[in-house]
This record gives sequence, structure tokens and C-alpha cells, in this order.
Amino acid sequence: MRLLEYQGKELFSQVGINIPESILAQNIDSAKMAAEKLGFPFVLKSQLTVGGRGKAGAIQKCKDYSELESKFDELVHKEVKGELPRGILLEKMVEIVKEIYLSVFLNRSKRCYSIIASSEGGVDIEQTENKVILNVSIDGITGEQSNEVAVKLDIPPELRTKFVDLLNSLFRVIIEKEAELAEINPLAIVSNGSFVALDAKVIIDDNALFRHTDLQKYLFLTDLEKQASDNGFSFVELDGDIAIIGNGAGLVMSTLDMVTDANGTAGSFLDFGGRATSETIYEALKVISRIPKIKAILVNLFGGIVRTDLVAQGILDAYKNNILKVPVYARISGAESERAKELLKGSDAKLFDTVEEAINAVVLKVTSNI
Repeated sequence: MRLLEYQGKELFSQVGINIPESILAQNIDSAKMAAEKLGFPFVLKSQLTVGGRGKAGAIQKCKDYSELESKFDELVHKEVKGELPRGILLEKMVEIVKEIYLSVFLNRSKRCYSIIASSEGGVDIEQTENKVILNVSIDGITGEQSNEVAVKLDIPPELRTKFVDLLNSLFRVIIEKEAELAEINPLAIVSNGSFVALDAKVIIDDNALFRHTDLQKYLFLTDLEKQASDNGFSFVELDGDIAIIGNGAGLVMSTLDMVTDANGTAGSFLDFGGRATSETIYEALKVISRIPKIKAILVNLFGGIVRTDLVAQGILDAYKNNILKVPVYARISGAESERAKELLKGSDAKLFDTVEEAINAVVLKVTSNI
């Protein structure tokens, strides 16, 4: 889960990392109220999960109310890499003396944490040669390692204790929140000699969210994802035109890979777990029907307790009620398969004995429009 900047800064503030005074606004009226509290000048920052905001013009200085109206409206409607902002952060400007880049991430390949830092903040870290890379035990950073980073970054001696404290706090975010990445770019040294995080990039391990109820408020669901969640499904919208439905995340993922190997492109991933009934398949198809780019649906169900005739009935009901307007290709393994085939006879749904046959047929359909 990629947090927005303001969300990451909330976590930073909880562990004692300084952040600028800021207020999130969703519309121009709330932005004007925020401006009264902050006072001009300040910075308007689009809240996005993608990078490259600055280069795309999605961070702008604002010096008065006339600029606020025009720039706020511009940013609200500005897409960056296909994403619209989920709010605009109004942030008080600070007097910067120096900028630094600092990040900690979980290095799975080496089974450790890694620090990447640079005395040049605000840059693409890949493009600078002046950087520090240090691997740290999974148990956390030592005082000696923290001081080593401070020295290599040329942190003034009188500020090294503050820097070490900040680096330890960043590790708290990583360890306590089970984050995969915690990045500050830039980390500013300001005129009073303190460190202030001017930006925040935090990625939380999705698999750990059940242990962190405090972080679940940051989950953002699209309308389709919410509809699926309300019905107990796992759903992800993808870029392709073949919707994939199955029972079990492993089965759906392997089906997706097989579709890709067959030169098809998945348009969605929907897993309704162990429940396969007329009602669950019907609700799943309702979700899929709301994705305009989907040209066909691939259903792959497996399980000895699955009543395939009930699944077939759900598909049939979706066609009768005009929920479905695209063909369904299904491999359904379980009890009552002959009854399922009889129910779907004459419909736009086709049953196959193997998933390979179903995949070949659905890919042929969407690539040749036959």
C-alpha cells in the first residue's frame, strides 16, 4: 500500500520526525479556510501515489488568494501518469539551509534493511553518484552505523545527534509499521538547525495490514473495489480486456500467468475465495460488467465441494438480467458439471474440460473479434 504524502507524514510525526505545518483540502472552500490558518505564502502539493509531481507541475507555490483559486483548480484537474489527486496539501514554506535524500527499505534479496542517502536532496537518486549505501541487520540499526551515515553525508558535528535520532525514528516506521520503504526527499536542514521532512514516501506491506488496524484507514478503494469488498471478493482492475474470476488467489494468479503466456491480457483479477454459489458468481459478474474495456470473461473454478450447477445458474441469471453483454469462457471442475453444461447450452457462456482449452478460446475471441 503506497501512502499519500500527508499520510506518510502523519506516521513520521508519530515517531518524532519534524514535518512542516500543513492542511489537506478537498475543495476550494476548504483550501481558503486552510489558507487563513496557515497564512501566505505556502506550497500546493497534489496528493498522488505516483512520483514525478514536481516535474509535472503538480507542486506550486502560492502567494495570495487569486493564485490560490487558479492554481488549486489547475491541480485538482491535473493528471500525473494517469492519476488524479486525492486532495491538495497546503504546506507552510520553511527556510531551507540544505537538502538531503534519506531512505530506508526492506532489502528482501539480502534479507536485511538498506539505507540509501545522499547529501543532494530533491534529485533522482539513481542519477547521482554522491550517495551512501549501507546494509543493516534485520534487527535494526546500531549507533555506530547511524554515525557512519551522518559522517558520510557531511552532517555538521553539532547536528549529528539530531540526525542519528531522526534515522532511528525512520527505522521505527519501517519496523513498527512493517513498511517496505520509508523515504524523505528532501530532508531539509532549516535555519534553526533542525531537520524537517519536506516530503514522505511510505510503502506498507499489504500482507501485514491485518496486524495494523491503525493503518487500514489509509486504504483507498475505487468504486469497483469497494463493491467487490462489500461482497467479500478480492478484486484488482488491470490494463487488459479479459476478466479473470476464480476461487483462490493462487488459482487466479496462475490463471493470469497462463493467459499472459497465451498472448492474452488480463483486465481484472477477482477471487471470491471458497464460496462459489449462484449469488456469489452473480455479484462477481456485476462487478466485472462495470469495466467497459472487458471483451470476455474467463472463469476458472476448482474444488470438490463446488456445486457447478449453482455457478452456471449465476452466469445464466446475469445474462437473463442483462448484467452480462460479453461471452464467458469457463473451466468449472466439481459436482454437477453435466447439469451445468445443460443450463448454459444456447447461452453466450461456453464450458471447457480444461483451463488450457478455455484460455485458448478466450484469447482467440478477443484477439480476432470473432
